[in-house]
Amino acid sequence: MSEQHMKAARWYRARDIRVEQIEVPTLGDPHQVKVKVAACGICGSDLHEYAAGPIFIPVGSPHPLSHDQAPIVMGHEFAGEVVEVGSAVTRVAMGDRVAIEPILSPHRDGAYLMERYNLSPQLGFHGLSGGGGGFAEYTVVGEHMVHRLPDTLSYEQGALVEPAAVGLHAVRQSSLKAGDSAVVFGAGPIGLMVIESLKAAGAASIHAVEVSAARKQRASDLGAIVHDPTEGDIVERLMAASGGGFDVAFEVTGLPAVLNQSIASTHPGGETVIVSIWESEAAIHPNQLVIQERTLKGIIAYRHIYPAVIALMQQGYYRAEDLVTARIALDDVVSQGFETLLADKAQVKILVDPGA
Repeated sequence: MSEQHMKAARWYRARDIRVEQIEVPTLGDPHQVKVKVAACGICGSDLHEYAAGPIFIPVGSPHPLSHDQAPIVMGHEFAGEVVEVGSAVTRVAMGDRVAIEPILSPHRDGAYLMERYNLSPQLGFHGLSGGGGGFAEYTVVGEHMVHRLPDTLSYEQGALVEPAAVGLHAVRQSSLKAGDSAVVFGAGPIGLMVIESLKAAGAASIHAVEVSAARKQRASDLGAIVHDPTEGDIVERLMAASGGGFDVAFEVTGLPAVLNQSIASTHPGGETVIVSIWESEAAIHPNQLVIQERTLKGIIAYRHIYPAVIALMQQGYYRAEDLVTARIALDDVVSQGFETLLADKAQVKILVDPGA
């Protein structure tokens, strides 16, 4: 392989991701940073793109910020080493270890333009919306997207900052206060990150609702009291377990029936936070909210939260040992990555090493 080419996993269409040789990206802006990727996680949204995309991937016309369209390099949960910096970069230097905040949102001079930059109508993600990605040996990002990792955190922890940020943003945007009770519907990777975030936020009682035996065990290992929704009336059981309803419910499944269960499991005046991305409409009865003065809110991604996630990781939250279930080479990303995740709910986070 020449120094001008590298291995990358590119999405062409649903069920068609190819590991192939492409050109190594180069800096095109004084505020850009070139990163040698050390570890990149496979996300639930990656899985959706593989199984039934495109969802975020631009097809037919380029994304307005990346100016890119399929085929695109995938991978947005990643960390690596800074190997080149633009002339105006001040946040990081050559050799720094960094976690990447992959949000594509309008920016200038090394900073996002919007305070709530995750709410831009042009929202995209590096590794989903073009511009490069973490399933490659190298990628180029803006300096506003890089966060220095402390020496005490591994690259694997760095690759978990992105999904942990989703969980922490969900909890911080909720009304939960220390000593409150919460229930999390769905104990996949993001549900587990929400559980960890609830622990960090001081929730006194954390319950989880999950069908998969392996995921139930993971949630339990992280300290949640777990309920199987197939065993009797789940709302009745949650009402009994919480003494009349939880302060906050988090919906992390994207299933209409579960949204209704989430709302019904909170007490009068309680709150439900929708964390999942939806593929269909969902029907709710407004009186579920009106008559009991409940609140329903949504969140997308995260903002201004990577430093907090990294600080909590230094305290022992979001441990790779609890969440990473497999480590694979880039050549195996489809067979041992995407296909394995579709078939085996015991998997939580599979990390890809593009240099392996």
